[in-house]
Amino acid sequence: MPERRIFHKLVSLNDAMKIIERYYPLKPLGIEEVNITEALGRVLAEDIYSPIDHPPFDRSLVDGYAVRSEDLAGADDLHPMRLKIVGVVKPGQHPDISIGPRETAEIATGAMIPRGADAVVMVEYTRRLNDEVEIYRSVVPGENISSTGNDISFGDLVLEAGTRLGFREIGLLAGLGITRIKTYIPPKIAVFSTGDEVIEPWKKLSPGKVYDVNGQLITSGLKQIGADARFMGHLPDDYDEVYDAIDDALRWADIVITSGGTSAGVGDLVYRVFENMGEPGIIIHGLKVKPGKPTVVAVAKNKLLFGLPGFPLSCFMIFNVIVRPIVASMLGLKRTRTYRLKARLPYRVKKPLGKTWLLPVALVESEKGLTAYPVSMRSGAISPLYNSDGYVVLPEDRDLLIEDEEVTVELFDETRGFSKLNIIGSNDMLIHRILAESGLRSISRVIVTGSTGGWKAVIRGEADIAPTHLLDKETGKYNTPFLDKYGLKGKAVIIRGYDRKIGIVVQEGNPKNIHSIEDFLRNDIRIVNRTRGAGARVLLDILLHRVAEKKGLSFDDVKKMINGYTYEVKTHTAVAAAVKHGRADAGIAIEAAAYLYGLDFIPLAWEEYDFLIHKNRLDKEYVKAFIEYIRDKERIKKIASLLPGYKIPDDIGTIKAS
Repeated sequence: MPERRIFHKLVSLNDAMKIIERYYPLKPLGIEEVNITEALGRVLAEDIYSPIDHPPFDRSLVDGYAVRSEDLAGADDLHPMRLKIVGVVKPGQHPDISIGPRETAEIATGAMIPRGADAVVMVEYTRRLNDEVEIYRSVVPGENISSTGNDISFGDLVLEAGTRLGFREIGLLAGLGITRIKTYIPPKIAVFSTGDEVIEPWKKLSPGKVYDVNGQLITSGLKQIGADARFMGHLPDDYDEVYDAIDDALRWADIVITSGGTSAGVGDLVYRVFENMGEPGIIIHGLKVKPGKPTVVAVAKNKLLFGLPGFPLSCFMIFNVIVRPIVASMLGLKRTRTYRLKARLPYRVKKPLGKTWLLPVALVESEKGLTAYPVSMRSGAISPLYNSDGYVVLPEDRDLLIEDEEVTVELFDETRGFSKLNIIGSNDMLIHRILAESGLRSISRVIVTGSTGGWKAVIRGEADIAPTHLLDKETGKYNTPFLDKYGLKGKAVIIRGYDRKIGIVVQEGNPKNIHSIEDFLRNDIRIVNRTRGAGARVLLDILLHRVAEKKGLSFDDVKKMINGYTYEVKTHTAVAAAVKHGRADAGIAIEAAAYLYGLDFIPLAWEEYDFLIHKNRLDKEYVKAFIEYIRDKERIKKIASLLPGYKIPDDIGTIKAS
């Protein structure tokens, strides 16, 4: 096995594209003529001009009678006109009749207009009388006729070179009688996943293993833009196996893409394999970007090799900013405009200098315009693959972007529309089921920020509905005291939601014998906490204040005694997962999370999970639909019965405070 080689020079995104083009021509591999029956997904290599007029003849748009419009001047219900029927014209026939004065011909939709006629009267305005027809309305020249070439004229440019052929383009070509076309030869691309920790999605997940995201992600992403991509499977962390598989793929593939094993660690193999595939070898190892730093690009045997990072978000971002544009150039796709939107950040974002950040964001509409909510920057996350609309490039020479700063969002998919109902705030399982059952899920965007983040989103005008379960330590009440504290008294309402049982989640059988929050202070206990602003975090801090008072300690002293207080996760199920897999002994979560993970649950309280809504959103169609839906107590009870730890009050859906 070759010696470990560490690359110290990181490359910027802009320089990366220039370096690649210097070593490998980013253009189509050639041109071939194909039949339109085989052309779906291919890219045109020539401009297409119409060889005919369409329609190729004057034809009727309706069933009726071909007439001379001048013969029907003044015709109406009281003054019908009678015309002599001289024939019948059917679709596909060339009429051998001519329409003279006071004459007509019965005609079907799509049939050719006979000589002499300049309009068609719909059959609904006629009454046949043997060899004559009585007509009850006048017509203007050209009425109900599609004239020759009024759709497409002979010689019109109908499709440009560089157009990817979808079903609509194929239909257009067929309608013009074009059956053979020149297209660019798509590059053949072999895709591999690597890593002993990665297993195929159809296998059972075992401790320490993760499902392979990147293999399907990359392959389907390439197919979506028309590349001939094939997923070749998963490779273990074995140099010889990786080398042999890639060497074999290079015999037929124009591009090889791997994911994982691209760092400079002792166990990382891909960059070593790439370097030994042939000259010039590795041309890029490491990008000045987050996520996506451990990216490798090589050229060997006149083929292009990409080693993408193993973590899904890193892989996804580098695929979008480097791989997809390069493959699009090789496919011959014409340069399309980049879909960008301006938006504002909801809060400040701090980053280190010297590295570009690719920040996935979810777009939310408000009266002030678009807000770009940052989605997880954790390289291993997969939720941004769906929950983000695009990304913001945070430049390497900036270390702080302030709240409300305008940024440019590069969209992943220009066809994806904005949600009509923005729900921002506390995490909950039942609300997703309510949205699904009510039919509102498909038009909703749910962003988990914690209860506090939801209140701020209402203040900024971004949230239509903010789920909240904040406990006020002075009054012991949920949610209502915060209307004053956040300056929303008289401006927003709290809609009564439902109650959730919250408590301590511990391993099955409670092996550590945990019974109260005070046990969190024990040396043998490690907890998992929620992120700041989450209602469960607020509850824990209130309970810890009481423990501190009881023991005559400060709150800070108590926090320091708790092993795991700074171990934060975003959701109730993440708390349960941490306990289930032994990363923690206990944490605070709702009972439903404990149930799903087969854990024991020690109740602490029933918390009130309500919905904060600004008064200017109460008349919004989908907000009204949501409120109306939850007011059906029996219906919500039925949905809630699928999970333990929920209680539906009689006044659900009513205004609790304003």
